[in-house]
Amino acid sequence: MRFTRLLPTLIAALLAALTFGSAAVAADRSPSGAAPAGVTADDRAATGGQRPIIGGGYAQSGPWAARLFSAGRQTCSSTIIAPTWILTAKHCVSGGQLSFRIGSLDQTSGGTLANGTQVHTHSTADLALVRLDRSVATTYARLGNPGSVSVGQSVQVYGWGATSRCGQEINCQSQYLKYANVTVTGGCSDAYGGSAICARRGDGITAGGDSGGPMMANGVQVGVASTSDRQTTTAYTNVTQYRSWVQSVAGV
Repeated sequence: MRFTRLLPTLIAALLAALTFGSAAVAADRSPSGAAPAGVTADDRAATGGQRPIIGGGYAQSGPWAARLFSAGRQTCSSTIIAPTWILTAKHCVSGGQLSFRIGSLDQTSGGTLANGTQVHTHSTADLALVRLDRSVATTYARLGNPGSVSVGQSVQVYGWGATSRCGQEINCQSQYLKYANVTVTGGCSDAYGGSAICARRGDGITAGGDSGGPMMANGVQVGVASTSDRQTTTAYTNVTQYRSWVQSVAGV
């Protein structure tokens, strides 16, 4: 996504059968023209057509999913990885006054509401960790390690982002958590030049508002949505390459 950064004001292919090691995922730059998954298409690609961006379907479960709001405004997607820690994209937290609805498929009701009290951003990658003002009991997202994802693998991406090309993507966010299947194509760069996992569209693709949301491989989180061209390619910051940083901040 240089999803013009996935904010609702709002990532080629490696054909070798390899797993993502420390250097493999950082090899390529993000696709030309990609914008952060949170950037709007007006923002670039307002076509007037109601072409689905996410496609896919509605998630049936997502206790680790957290909708991110900035000053009360729906902004990005994220995951809770520990009782008081949220993982999301760096480009999602610049607005401040962060709050989260955690563990509900419906971004408008249910789950647990919590506020962000402290933000840690990675120096070179599109990653942020936000400390919450309370402990939240739920099922936390488990983070993958190097080797958890490979080229050619079908993985799942989740978010509450735009469901069509509607000009201002803030106006067509999904009320309910959605997911899509995408296929890993290789290593690339995120919106800040960090190590990322690129994937091609399967039955859907990410858009504005999906930024910060997870890429799941066999039930573990391997990526954080960074950029997307909203048509064929998306890039997720490679969480497996930044495990030591996450552990140093959040302890997981």
